[in-house]
Amino acid sequence: MSDIIDFADFLKIDLRAGTVVDAQPYPEARKPAIKMWVDFGPEIGVKQTSAQVTDHYSPASLVGLRVAGVVNFAPKQIGKFMSEVLVVGFSDPEGGIVLIHPGDEVPNGARLH
Repeated sequence: MSDIIDFADFLKIDLRAGTVVDAQPYPEARKPAIKMWVDFGPEIGVKQTSAQVTDHYSPASLVGLRVAGVVNFAPKQIGKFMSEVLVVGFSDPEGGIVLIHPGDEVPNGARLH
C-alpha cells in the first residue's frame, strides 16, 4: 500500500478524460513505447505523451480510444520527445499496461472528482 494522503492532496491531481487523435510508433524509445496526441477538450487542447502500452495496443488501435490522463504534471523529456501528460492504466498479470477508458458519454476535458 502507498503512503496515506489527505483529500487536499488528491485534489491536486488534475485527471481528465480525452480522446487519442493520433498515435505513432516510437522506435527510438529505450523501452517499447507509442507517441500519442490526446484531445482533452477546448480548455486544455491536444497534448502529447509517450506511453509504454505496446503489449496491448498498436498505434492504429489507439486512435479514437477514450483515455484518462493527468494534465498537470510538468512536461518530461522522453528521449527526443516531450511528454506533456500522463495517460493512466492498470498493470495486467504480466506487467503490460491496460489503459483506463472513460465512457463515451463523458466529454473530452471532463475532470475526475
